Amino acid sequence: MESFDDLVVQYRPMIHKIMRSLHIYKNQHEFYQTGLIALWEASQSFDERKGSFSNYAYTFIKGKMLSEMTQHNHYQENNILPKEEEFWVGVEGHESPKLLEKEIIQTYCDCLTEKEAKWVIQSSLNQLSIKEIAENEKVTLSAVKQWKAGAIRKLREKLTNHQ
Repeated sequence: MESFDDLVVQYRPMIHKIMRSLHIYKNQHEFYQTGLIALWEASQSFDERKGSFSNYAYTFIKGKMLSEMTQHNHYQENNILPKEEEFWVGVEGHESPKLLEKEIIQTYCDCLTEKEAKWVIQSSLNQLSIKEIAENEKVTLSAVKQWKAGAIRKLREKLTNHQ
């Protein structure tokens, strides 16, 4: 039997073909790994007296992927995962993670002006660009860039003073 690295090179197209034939479009990397594991297992359990390795490998890999798909589908059908915000709404005594993040970030903003703090919060929590912040605050791009520069400078100073 060839080395496993040689088998991977030789059977990579087969693994991808099986994935296409099974219409796998989600978790492709995970299913490719399943295919590699199945190829290795097939190489370990293959008996040359019972036929060609390529037929055996194809059947073995496809079987493993079908089993994996069944497990994924079973999990999806039996486990309804709420969106993060929906989960925290119904839990008493817990604040939304977004609120906690905002509180943590605001503790770092105590040395900043109100506008510099707005830039920090909106760019980090809401992941808004400078342009989006400028549009929301109805100011120019250069104004928001100045807030950013001031905030970064002050936060760096605060960080170096605490070390």
